[in-house]
Amino acid sequence: MSVPVFLITPPFTQLNTPYPATAYLKGFLNTKNIRSFQSDLGIEVTLALFCQEGLQELFNRINRLSTALSDNAARMLAMQEDYIYTINDVILFLQGHNPTLAHRICKRDFLPEANRFAQLEELDWAFGSMGIQDKAKHLATMYLEDLSDLISECVDEHFGFSRYAEKLGRSANSFDELYNALQQEYTFIDELLIRLLKAHMENLQPKLVALSVPFPGNLYTSLRCGQWIKQHYPGVKVAMGGGFANTELRSLSDPRVFEYYDYITLDDGEAPLEQLVKLVEDQCTVTELKRTFILQHGAVSYINNNSCSDYKQSQVGTPDYSDFLLDKYISAIEVINPMHRMWSDGRWNKLTMAHGCYWGKCTFCDISLDYIKIYEPIAASLLVDRMEEMMKQTGQNGFHFVDEAAPPAMMRALALEIIRRKLTVSWWANVRFEKSFTRDLCLLLKHSGCIAISGGLEVASDRLLALIQKGITVAQVAQVNRNFTEAGIMVHAYLMYGFPTQTEQETINSLEMVRQMFAAGVLQSAFWHLFTMTVHSPVGMEPEKFKVKKASALVGSFANNDLVHIDETGADHEEFAFGLKKSLFNYMHGIGLNDPLQKWFDFKVPKTNIAPDHIQKVLEQDLYTAPKPTTRIVYLGRPPVVEHFTKSKKGNSWEMTSLTFQDKRSKYSISVAREQGDWLADMLKTLSVTNAKVHTLQDVIDSYKAAGLEDFELFWDNKPVNTLHKVGLLKL
Repeated sequence: MSVPVFLITPPFTQLNTPYPATAYLKGFLNTKNIRSFQSDLGIEVTLALFCQEGLQELFNRINRLSTALSDNAARMLAMQEDYIYTINDVILFLQGHNPTLAHRICKRDFLPEANRFAQLEELDWAFGSMGIQDKAKHLATMYLEDLSDLISECVDEHFGFSRYAEKLGRSANSFDELYNALQQEYTFIDELLIRLLKAHMENLQPKLVALSVPFPGNLYTSLRCGQWIKQHYPGVKVAMGGGFANTELRSLSDPRVFEYYDYITLDDGEAPLEQLVKLVEDQCTVTELKRTFILQHGAVSYINNNSCSDYKQSQVGTPDYSDFLLDKYISAIEVINPMHRMWSDGRWNKLTMAHGCYWGKCTFCDISLDYIKIYEPIAASLLVDRMEEMMKQTGQNGFHFVDEAAPPAMMRALALEIIRRKLTVSWWANVRFEKSFTRDLCLLLKHSGCIAISGGLEVASDRLLALIQKGITVAQVAQVNRNFTEAGIMVHAYLMYGFPTQTEQETINSLEMVRQMFAAGVLQSAFWHLFTMTVHSPVGMEPEKFKVKKASALVGSFANNDLVHIDETGADHEEFAFGLKKSLFNYMHGIGLNDPLQKWFDFKVPKTNIAPDHIQKVLEQDLYTAPKPTTRIVYLGRPPVVEHFTKSKKGNSWEMTSLTFQDKRSKYSISVAREQGDWLADMLKTLSVTNAKVHTLQDVIDSYKAAGLEDFELFWDNKPVNTLHKVGLLKL
């Protein structure tokens, strides 16, 4: 088999699902009738390592070592036969092919246990809410983590499951350390990687190899791939692109990088890749390349042919997941954080609702870069077409929308389209906690299959949120989170500490806001991140506006993104890291919610000056606002059973209508005047989500008046009709 283009995701990104970059590119190449093959070498290396043959070779190498081992490694070496005996069954179980093994794993006498299991005593309480399959996944994950520790101690210091040699690639202003590492002999992991790469190259005989590098943790292995290809297939061209290049390599000047790659492309990959294919097929010249670094006359040159346009989102095709080993991915539960486990457990098809970010103002974000700055949504019908194609191809109906922030209007259109087509899907996305997420919109999203959302609360301080230009307040976040939670959608918050000028008092107050949200039940999952200043963010470009200084004005010859900065007015942020994360771990499991904040820190911290019932009072505020005439009105439920009856009181009688609604769990009835009841029953048919035309509140008002009925507001806002959101009458 011979293909012009070989697309590679180098180790390591995720174990549970393919990283989608090459699937997007393969889908685009399909639209151009350019044949390609893609490989996730991360899962392939993992499977070659974590099998009986791989572990036998691992232990053979360790047995030959003359250096002293730690007690943990020595214990594992003594149990090597147990690891070799159990590994194939464990991998099958984590792939979903051997579910009955969960019972044996949970008995705690099947798997060998080393240091990672020492934390189990602290986590036993967490298993009360976990089923036997989840508990077994967690135990099996710790078993693999033990093996990972052994590998990094004895044969490859850089090994990690979702990242490899990450510290070599993270903010490597100089290429020196990576370059030196690449001159060393292959590690055991390198040997497995190259063995697999060699087999693919012999089989495919490509003209162009395109390596997608989204993270620092798969940069080193991409360089190893490029190094081997250029040594053994000097006629094959090697290109690199992806998130790492887009953010870190925009000022690249070190020519040594081109000993490993021929080309490095930036930003959207479709047009640059198409031009590279034309180049290797002798259909264009170097001057026609798009956003591409090359080496010319010993120096790095950047070529960007402006006459070559990028493709619209409607033109790039459906991501193509063929070639991936879809039934071989491993679902792990590394931590019990409910959102983090979604990232590592289960196979998700990845899509975006829009290119770029519709908000595009957050001052900590790289909003100057095109992949964020240029916003272009996709039509909901086309997006759902792609979902249906991917479901047929992968056999999976779970979707993770990987937008910078999914636009609420797009989410609404997507949900309506999913419901109209009667698709059964589960999906989750990243959002801004903005006021557009009303009670009714959240109910619509839940009805369409939305199971979780994540969003940036960042620093839970209104002063700092304004400085970040997030466009939200803490109160607004709490209210929106309540809407999601009451609809049955899990909420995960990204939390930030260490933003410029943030004081100790603001850090503690931010923690108090988070505590109160967990206590109120409107937040189920969260994670703290330390602020990092980046080159392409407003803070990085104009630090003086934020009262911080760059520690160095020097620009490196290799990667340039993260900046060390000096914050003379803020706190010593890093000393808060452990206490913030420890408190959050407990809050997520309902522990310590009434304890003083000082409990989480081993140094003196200020007392919070946030009222202990602040969030509760925010949630009790009456937030009702009258809907606008342009508000969309949609009915998701079944037609009600309509019955007429006569009501009498003090000698007077009048006709009434009863409307009885049946949903999957219960029955719900309302009674209104007969004429209004008949009109409402007919109106619900008109408003049904199955109809292509969406009606506005003004349409409803006009219909009501045309029927000769009076006092619309009194009828529409009265309790019987106003509670019909429970059966799917939604104001959107």
